[in-house]
Amino acid sequence: MKLSIIIPVYNEKPTLQELVNRVQKVKLNKEIILVDDASTDGSRQIVKKLAQNPGIKAIFHDRNQGKGMAIRTGIKHSQGDYTIIQDADLEYDPRDYLKLLKPIQDDKAQVVYGSRFTGEHRNMFFWHWVANQALTLITNVLYNTTLSDMETCYKVFPTKLLKSLKLNCRRFEFEPEVTAKILRQGIRIYEVPISYAGREYSEGKKIAWHDGIIALFTLIRYRIFP
Repeated sequence: MKLSIIIPVYNEKPTLQELVNRVQKVKLNKEIILVDDASTDGSRQIVKKLAQNPGIKAIFHDRNQGKGMAIRTGIKHSQGDYTIIQDADLEYDPRDYLKLLKPIQDDKAQVVYGSRFTGEHRNMFFWHWVANQALTLITNVLYNTTLSDMETCYKVFPTKLLKSLKLNCRRFEFEPEVTAKILRQGIRIYEVPISYAGREYSEGKKIAWHDGIIALFTLIRYRIFP
C-alpha cells in the first residue's frame, strides 16, 4: 500500500521544514505532495528545496486560490493507493498515520477520519469547539451518521474514490464538501482517536468565523443538491 500525503502550503515558513521532517520519519511507502498556494513569506523557497529530495513532489500556484484549490491540485497528482490531507502546521502528528491506516489494512473501512475529540489533545478555544461541535451535529442530522469530528484535517480516502468526486471547494469548505459527498454515496466513515495541538492566531491560524458559515451552507447545499 502506498500513501499519498497532500500538504497545502500558504505562508507556513516557521513550521514547514519541521512538519516535512516528521512526515518523512513515518515508516510507510509514501509520496509527499507539497502544493504552494502562492506563499509570500519564503515558504515557496523551502518547498523548492524540499522537492529536491526523493519522494517529494512540488506544485506551485501562480496566485493564491485557497486551501481547497490546493488540495484539489494535490489530488490530481496523487498516485498512491490511499490519500491523506496534512496541514503544514504542527497541529496534527504524522505518527498517527499508522493508526489511521490500520482499519483499512484490517478490511474494516474504506474511509477513515481521525477524531481530535476522542484522543489526547490541547484544549482549543471554547467558541472553536462550539463551532466544530455544531457543524458535526448538523452533519450527523443531515446525513444520518454519528461522527464526532467532521472538521478534522486527518481524512484517509482510497485515491480512486477521491479522484472520482467532483469537488468544487476553494477555501476551507473541503471538509464539509468531501464528507457530504462520501456520505451521499452510502460509505460509512470509520473514526480513530488522534492527538491534536491546536495553534493560536498569533502562531498563524487562518480559519475564521465566516468559514464556519460557509461550511454550514456547504453541508445544506450538498444535502439538497447531490
